[in-house]
Amino acid sequence: MTSETMEQAIAEIWELFKETDARLDQRIAETNAEVTKTSQALRKLEGLFGNQWGRLVEALVQPGILKLFQERKHDVRRLYQRSKAQLNGNTMEIDIILEDGDEVILIEVKTTLSVEDVKDFLVDLEEFTKYFPNYDAHRVLGAVAGLDVPLDVAKYAYRKGLYVVRVSGTDLVEILNEKDFTAKNFAAEA
Repeated sequence: MTSETMEQAIAEIWELFKETDARLDQRIAETNAEVTKTSQALRKLEGLFGNQWGRLVEALVQPGILKLFQERKHDVRRLYQRSKAQLNGNTMEIDIILEDGDEVILIEVKTTLSVEDVKDFLVDLEEFTKYFPNYDAHRVLGAVAGLDVPLDVAKYAYRKGLYVVRVSGTDLVEILNEKDFTAKNFAAEA
């Protein structure tokens, strides 16, 4: 093999490598595009599923919740679901609001209630009248509700002055706090 033939062979091999690299780069780009597309579709489905599951739990809590708090001597007569307000570009959403007269009870509903959920809700309770100023003169009480309410989370919420509501098999919802429980008025701290 002559040096000229050798150089030509090497040049041809380099061209094959370049073509292979180009095809490989194209395949990698196509695969990345497919992975991105699939990830977006999965996130969309996850959001849809999560959102629908949350609404199902709210639908389980909602029918008996007014009566439940009325039995606890709260004069609540109106129920609002998924109330939203915006302030300075931020949004606050309250799952359920019970109200009448001078009192409002805010309820955060979760499938499985966690301590983090309770902590986040406590922040919302303290900022509630900033987002919903029409409740400035009301007592603001709070409750957390869920299908699964672990004992440690229930105790934590209770100690923070919140009602703890669980979806049950009997009357659909029940308050776990004792009958003589006094809820904290979060408006007093605002």
